[in-house]
Amino acid sequence: MKTQSPHYIVGIDLGTTHTVVAYASTDANQQEIQLFNVEQLIAPGHVAERTLLPSVRYHPAPEELNSNDIAFYSYNKASNFSDMPVVIGEAARLLGSKSKGRFVSSAKSWLSHPGVDHTADILPWGSHDDVTKVSPIEASASYLAYIRTVWGHKFPQSPLEHQDIVITVPASFDEAARSLTLEAAKMAGLTQVRFLEEPQAVCYDWLRLNAAHIKLALNDVHLLLVCDVGGGTTDLTLIKVEPGVNEPKLTRIGVGDHLMLGGDNIDLALAHLAESRLVDGQKRLSQADLSQLLEQCRLAKEQLLAVDAPEQVTVTLLGGGSRLIGGSRSVQFTREEVRALALDGFFPLSAPDELPNVKRSGVVEFGLPYASDPAISKHLAGFLKHHSHASLEAMQGEGIVPDALLLNGGVFRSPLISQRIQDLINTWGTKPVTLLENQHPDLSVAYGAVSYALAKRNNKLKIGGGAARSYFLVLDTGNTDAQQGICVLPKGSEEGDEVILKDKHFALRLGAPVRFHLATTTGDVEFKAGEIINLTEAFNFLPPLIAAFDKHTEQATDEVIVKLAVTQTEMGVLKIECVSVDNATQRWNVEFQLRKKTAAAQQTEDYRLPPQFAGAVDKVEAIFGSKSKQIEANAVKNLRAELEKQIGTDRSEWALPLLRALFTVLIDNSKSHRRTDNHERVWLSLVGYCLRPGLGDALDDWRIEQLWKHYAHGIQYVNETQNWTEWWTLWRRIAGGLSLAAQEQIFADISKYINPAAARQVNVAKQIKTRSYDDIVRLAAVLEKLPIDKKTQLGDWLLTRLQKSSESKQTWWAVGRIGARVPFYGSQHNVISVIVAQRWLTQILTEDWKKNQQAAFAATLIARMSGDRDQDIDEDMRTQIIAKLKQSKAPTSWIEMVEQYQELDEKAEKQMFGEALPPGLKLIKS
Repeated sequence: MKTQSPHYIVGIDLGTTHTVVAYASTDANQQEIQLFNVEQLIAPGHVAERTLLPSVRYHPAPEELNSNDIAFYSYNKASNFSDMPVVIGEAARLLGSKSKGRFVSSAKSWLSHPGVDHTADILPWGSHDDVTKVSPIEASASYLAYIRTVWGHKFPQSPLEHQDIVITVPASFDEAARSLTLEAAKMAGLTQVRFLEEPQAVCYDWLRLNAAHIKLALNDVHLLLVCDVGGGTTDLTLIKVEPGVNEPKLTRIGVGDHLMLGGDNIDLALAHLAESRLVDGQKRLSQADLSQLLEQCRLAKEQLLAVDAPEQVTVTLLGGGSRLIGGSRSVQFTREEVRALALDGFFPLSAPDELPNVKRSGVVEFGLPYASDPAISKHLAGFLKHHSHASLEAMQGEGIVPDALLLNGGVFRSPLISQRIQDLINTWGTKPVTLLENQHPDLSVAYGAVSYALAKRNNKLKIGGGAARSYFLVLDTGNTDAQQGICVLPKGSEEGDEVILKDKHFALRLGAPVRFHLATTTGDVEFKAGEIINLTEAFNFLPPLIAAFDKHTEQATDEVIVKLAVTQTEMGVLKIECVSVDNATQRWNVEFQLRKKTAAAQQTEDYRLPPQFAGAVDKVEAIFGSKSKQIEANAVKNLRAELEKQIGTDRSEWALPLLRALFTVLIDNSKSHRRTDNHERVWLSLVGYCLRPGLGDALDDWRIEQLWKHYAHGIQYVNETQNWTEWWTLWRRIAGGLSLAAQEQIFADISKYINPAAARQVNVAKQIKTRSYDDIVRLAAVLEKLPIDKKTQLGDWLLTRLQKSSESKQTWWAVGRIGARVPFYGSQHNVISVIVAQRWLTQILTEDWKKNQQAAFAATLIARMSGDRDQDIDEDMRTQIIAKLKQSKAPTSWIEMVEQYQELDEKAEKQMFGEALPPGLKLIKS
């Protein structure tokens, strides 16, 4: 079927707080840009057009609203994003401000949150189990799908999916966040889109509005700073301005790092201030109450920062149930205190050498990890310092402070904040900064997206600069002094231009997973494609790209010599292809893998396997190799000791690359691991040890897949208790890399041994005696990806068992792992509810912690401070836990973990995992 030619160019600003749409005809004679007024529900049963579509959802309770109350009910019925009608837009914000736990906001921030599964149904964050939830990617997709539906009502002959669409993203969005945004667009049925960085869009809008006098307006401008402070992010861009023949030449020379800091943070600060007055030292508000209060504070902020602001505004937190009115509580904000909080807290007149505090503060709200330092002024100073060389060159040696400023974002609707940023830049620079006027700071991104597409179609003034970063492939050179990288795409490379490293050839393995490590820099140094340099700490190392390349049908060998072809696409996404040197038509595409941020291995590419490794391989193959001769039982039993002797160090000192290399040898020789009970036991022990904790290295996903194939076969020597011990220990050690499906399979298989009712059955009770019950419990405890209901059931089973004195004290450790407030490797949304956690703590408090340190440690994990009020226990319970820990002489580090957010120290980390992690591997949380 022939694709319909686009009738319109459509720009979509998919913002954290609002979504805005602009459009223009593709007809060259009718290219005036118009704002698309979005028809939406503004109150139940009342539909109206608005220029802004709030990027929020409301999930109504059953029978709360009927089909007549909801706009575009057909959208909801046909949508893939929900089993029930949802409210999107202005009415959603209205209903959300009057309810608890049914409001979804900041989906865009969740897309850039590295600590969660973006495809998991976790929003509204902190809502009750009876509220239907949606994933961050589906929430974003639903806003685009809603726009698509409303567009179809207005332009039934020109479906949105057939138009020329430009979606804007923060310049600081990394590859993963851009890929997730692209996936959201595809879910909404918009398969052909382009991306444009938001600060550039703002600049394109200004260029369009000032087209008649651009040369005059920029006559004395050398460096333009675009400062875009949206609802959830602060996005910074530097644009160099140079004289041209007919018009100035504009080149983007710098972009900032991702900064989760914006107008939402001002609202949060006000909500915290209101909370302190409402509770007056009593119990903190619930997550749902704070969410409702936040919406009230947002409205108060907008009123009190306006030019004609009243002297004060009242914020009301509604009650619940039958006391909806009678239970209400109110607090007042004055104009002066709100202005002081916004200006001095977020836009202080700091010095140019005052840089942000980058230490993690543990500030988590609604599940999102916001920037630890709220002073946008300091982040701006750090940005200018990072780009000082390029700025100095653009300013022709007269400092690094820009001489022009373009402001965008909802916060700059307030003249007070706009003036404060202008004053800040003036105090830093040597001459007054030129403020480029932006009459609509909440609309210009959408306008600019269309302006960009029109400029491209009509060959108008275009902002140059190309790629914002230089990309390097990290080389495994064996250089022990420094890591090296080869430049595969220099900063400034134009979109669509393919860069081929003709003189650099690489050996590519086929039929097996390969890893590409990339590093980037936004710095000022110019690099050339193919240039090899030393990589310093100033470079940002990206998550590895992983791919398994199949042979072409005519390919005879397992290895092919290739050269790299790299392109910066229109969407700002890096495209890497391996091109055969012998046949240029043979290409293998390397795609970025959207990988959850669960672990980081502080390993370097210059790690070399010890020369003794070859001897270690020989020893493994002598035991498990298919061609090995009959081996005595003692030789099998002593393999681990022989490997330590061969390598020259205790196995606790084996580094991650060595462990994974040994795993490869063991998995390659797995066919013979069942020759005897000793073979099976030793192989299970070693293979689990070498792959622990199942993640941390780029190829661990693939390794887990290979090992998981053995699970279905079980063990052969079922009457050997020690073999069962090693079997359960293997899966416990590598649980962090197992998928949800794998963990649920394990849970289904071991539940009968843990469930007190099932365990009383004669056959099961008999098996428990020989199958190492304690190791089964330890395995169950580390299945962090299990759904909350199964974790709750598991914990309740164990606590029931602990009521009998015959139960091992080790089971207390398991309860602590299951109920931990901060997961070891899993996603935060799978943490058990605080109500269940406190019920478990009540039972743990009855134990004598002086005699039972395992119970004390369990209480520490369950009461540990996470910083997220939805996950943390209440203050009364926390006080009891701290007092008892002190009374029982518990380690100071345990007490500190309950008092305030703390990373695990090495000893506590070992105790939580069950043994030491590989040297150099540190599990981290964002």
